[in-house]
Amino acid sequence: MSSAKQVIVIGAGIIGASIAWHLTRAGARVTVVSESRAGGVATPNSFAWINASWGNPETYFRLRIRAMAEWKRLAKDVPGLPLAWCGGLCFDLPADRLEAYAVEHSSWGYGIERVGREQAARIEPNLAELPEFALYVAQEGVAEPVETTKALLADAERRGARIVKGSVDRLALVNGKVTGVVASGEIIAADEVVIAAGAGAPAIAATAGIKLPIETPPGLIVHSRPHSKLLNGLVLADRLHMRQTADGRIIAGSDFGGGDPGENPEAAAHALFAATKAMLRDAKELEFDFHTIGYRPTPVDGFPIVSRAKGVGGLYVAVTHSGITLAPAVGLFAAGEILNDKRDALLEPYALSRFAQ
Repeated sequence: MSSAKQVIVIGAGIIGASIAWHLTRAGARVTVVSESRAGGVATPNSFAWINASWGNPETYFRLRIRAMAEWKRLAKDVPGLPLAWCGGLCFDLPADRLEAYAVEHSSWGYGIERVGREQAARIEPNLAELPEFALYVAQEGVAEPVETTKALLADAERRGARIVKGSVDRLALVNGKVTGVVASGEIIAADEVVIAAGAGAPAIAATAGIKLPIETPPGLIVHSRPHSKLLNGLVLADRLHMRQTADGRIIAGSDFGGGDPGENPEAAAHALFAATKAMLRDAKELEFDFHTIGYRPTPVDGFPIVSRAKGVGGLYVAVTHSGITLAPAVGLFAAGEILNDKRDALLEPYALSRFAQ
């Protein structure tokens, strides 16, 4: 590939940052364009769980487990990434479904341990309500989303990437090929453009006649003020998923993506925080700080869209709900495809062409 290939990445969330970093490292001349600060819109509101957990077919599991491995590779390449392989304690399903999950994923090579009440107490001693039966996966972890994104963008910039703050008005097209973007009235030329703009991706793609079938369900997550250590890792309880951040905040949602905020988000947030506090021992001093409502960019079939846009030259699309888990693999694979026309087999099910245009 030519080291002078110019690529524009639209979006400064975790997916855009990873793609930009991998492209820059591979020798491309990269410009990141985003109207928001580093972290984008969805990334700061993420629960930030890195996992290959239940509910997905084996093909998607394989992509996710590869992404978990790629996080470890990326942490070596970008020292100081705020990652923690803290483990996840899961008891948010009935016992029979937990067991079915354990049997299936264990057969795929996922490191699941079945635990009872005493073991759960050793893993998370500050839980006020302990499960009779739970699953523990020591290899699961978290990436503090905004700081991780900032670190990737800063390292990409150090390697020569350009970061431009501005709103993308439209894609520039010449004879059916994308030749750049018009951002805040300015034309920026490129050999290829990557749309990694999350919930904003459909509107941008539409300017080139491309339809992205994406939904953006809201997710309510509450954040405490910093507190001394209460949780060792991820806790996935019935209708309450929570973890403690690197700066001591407890963050929680009715599930990892956050729940429906309803008509009164403030009341829903305080009710959720009360449930969180009740789930923890020694939490009398735990105080509510704020809540966020994230709009998760989710393709309608629930799986990623990571591919070139068929029928329009010079355009690549990368949109997925599981951005935190998938970011390092999507960045690596997208860079390989953009620069070398090499598509990794793990991405085969996730082309945009699977949807009727």
